[in-house]
Amino acid sequence: MSDGSAASSLPLPSLLDRGLCPEILLGMPHLTPFGLSRTWLLKELAHRHWLMLGRDLGMDNADFRTPDGQEAYAAISALSCNVRFSQARANAVLSIAANLYPVSHARCESLFTLCVDGVPAGAVVLQSAFVARTSGTNRSVRRSMLRNANVSGSVRPSRLAGAAGLLRTLDTAALPCWNETLFQPCPLEEFNGAGLFYFAEFLAAAARAFWQWEGAEAAALRFERPHVVLFTGNIDQGETLRIRLCSRQDTEPVGLCTIGRMDGSVIASVLFGHGEDEADKAAIPNPR
Repeated sequence: MSDGSAASSLPLPSLLDRGLCPEILLGMPHLTPFGLSRTWLLKELAHRHWLMLGRDLGMDNADFRTPDGQEAYAAISALSCNVRFSQARANAVLSIAANLYPVSHARCESLFTLCVDGVPAGAVVLQSAFVARTSGTNRSVRRSMLRNANVSGSVRPSRLAGAAGLLRTLDTAALPCWNETLFQPCPLEEFNGAGLFYFAEFLAAAARAFWQWEGAEAAALRFERPHVVLFTGNIDQGETLRIRLCSRQDTEPVGLCTIGRMDGSVIASVLFGHGEDEADKAAIPNPR
């Protein structure tokens, strides 16, 4: 009889590797009445993105630091999402395959491909850049150098370059606006442990605005369409967000959501049905 000593002598996976377990048994924390929770999914994938960054940098955790020792964050700067959220259900197994790669000396992307009970369910691309505060306010967040930053792998073309470039050049203030709502985030819920308004909550605020405007069923279907998001700023606790639902022309349906401060500055843009580069089309199944 084996006494189990051989098994006990095997090295345990690192904390980083344990956080990257590729399979999750879905339950109520992961779901909404319309399937997989988008907010939970984005938070989980971003956590994996950060763990992979830490692992590639040879760290024991994801405690990123600037050259002078200040806390730094791998902030999500853009993403694309093409996921059949409605495919998920309780007690199904969500499988997550991940691939992290640098797209410049300062930015990395991760491609996550998803399956539910072995059936492809879509993919998400996250892009991050290291940032740090230059003062005590979230408005002071700026790109930062990282101590000992050398992510492994050769630089690859960004999967988000086309869509992010389009969103950067749009004059969103001049676009036809069909609905506008205000939303004040709660520090107990929508801000993360670093005190920043969490990137996934931008999408949650957009979903809330579409739900109020077109109803739950239509909003759920809208977010199963491919969409891309560009993040360009943050807010402090106590600030109110202005959320505008726009079209690019008067004759087009609403396909753009901008999220901004009360002074009119836009800090995130969500564009539906656009932005898939050829590489994305190959990697992300069409949900229809």
